[in-house]
Amino acid sequence: MELKLRALNRNEIASARYWVMQNAIYLVLVAVILTIVILEPSILSIRNATFILQQAAPKMIIALGVAGIIILGGTDLSAGRMVGISGVICASLLQKPDYALRIFTNMEPLPIIVPILIAISVCLVFAIVHSLLISVLQIAPFIASLGMAMIVYGTMSLYFDFVNHSSPIGGYDTRFTKIAQGAFQLGGFRLPYIVIYAVVLIVIFWIFWNRTTLGRNMYAVGGNKEAAIVSGVNTRKVIMLVYIIAALSYVFAGFLDAGRTGSATNMLGEGYELDAIASCVVGGVSLRGGVGKISGVVIGVLIFQMLSYCLVYMDINPYIQFIIKGMIIVFAIAVDTQKYIKKR
Repeated sequence: MELKLRALNRNEIASARYWVMQNAIYLVLVAVILTIVILEPSILSIRNATFILQQAAPKMIIALGVAGIIILGGTDLSAGRMVGISGVICASLLQKPDYALRIFTNMEPLPIIVPILIAISVCLVFAIVHSLLISVLQIAPFIASLGMAMIVYGTMSLYFDFVNHSSPIGGYDTRFTKIAQGAFQLGGFRLPYIVIYAVVLIVIFWIFWNRTTLGRNMYAVGGNKEAAIVSGVNTRKVIMLVYIIAALSYVFAGFLDAGRTGSATNMLGEGYELDAIASCVVGGVSLRGGVGKISGVVIGVLIFQMLSYCLVYMDINPYIQFIIKGMIIVFAIAVDTQKYIKKR
């Protein structure tokens, strides 16, 4: 009987350790956020919750695209620049007809879908080239995405400088701002449209990851590319389609973010890819590929955005904020590495 109790205790301890290992990053972040809430209780308000959701929505859309690429075993340092170029294109083509600094003065007002389709066309070219660099030329994903980020940024800066001579693009058409800045009023609660868009895309991506052949093949390629090839999976096609889907999410995020902020420059989207990658890692998407859930991405983005908002709300020195975020990212990667070592 005593031996059985000891065995049960050992199993319970092992189970508890496993649970802590699987959820360590969540526990740390929740502890940090709770500490901030205790120190600054005024942060708990509907108004602040709305701000957090509104700021998290475009980052959520970007993270959904980035997460698929990470599951493939890659990374995408060009995500932020793709968001930027799509935002700049849409902003430049959706200004008010009577705006004094309108760029295309003789152009008739365009249907909203036209600038979006132009941005999609441009980003699809970059996405296809990016995927071919990895799948055909076998260039390391980090190097390919770094090079693509520089190419996209250079292209965006040339376009921005050509059409606007370095001043922010503003004076948006009211149709544009309404889509990006509008909200439903539910009593005293304001629900931004942009949050609804993010929720719809979360559902769509969940279906894609869990209920389609492409989604299953994405996990297979990320988990073991050689085994996927032997199983008859067209890895080049899978890689290309995942990068194309990611590019579509970047375009939509860029469109919304430009409209939400009310202006666009060639710096739009700077650093967004790092926030997206960090949120994915915090949410349990393994940088080694083949592992990740939509729920983890959602939780990662929300927790990371909540932490960022809390730090700003408490007026923490921006440099210290960088240190805190960097420590969290390193800790998340360390936990992910330990999980991989344990499995081996």
